[in-house]
Amino acid sequence: MAGRHRDLNYARLTRGGFFLGLGLFALGAIGELTIGVTGIAVPAWEHALLVDAEWIGVLLALLSPFVFGIVLPLTE
Repeated sequence: MAGRHRDLNYARLTRGGFFLGLGLFALGAIGELTIGVTGIAVPAWEHALLVDAEWIGVLLALLSPFVFGIVLPLTE
């Protein structure tokens, strides 16, 4: 069991997860802002999709550094 995470590049995974979360949050926030400013009518599932993207983006941006930067390197 020892060394099972040896092939992982933790710095790359941390940065990638953080920036993916940041991108998801930005996509959801800009989409909601655009819909609110323009006043176009969109289905409820599109609002739900954008809000979910914001929440998942925040969680991913906050948890990626913790998981890939702290927890997994300590388990080796």
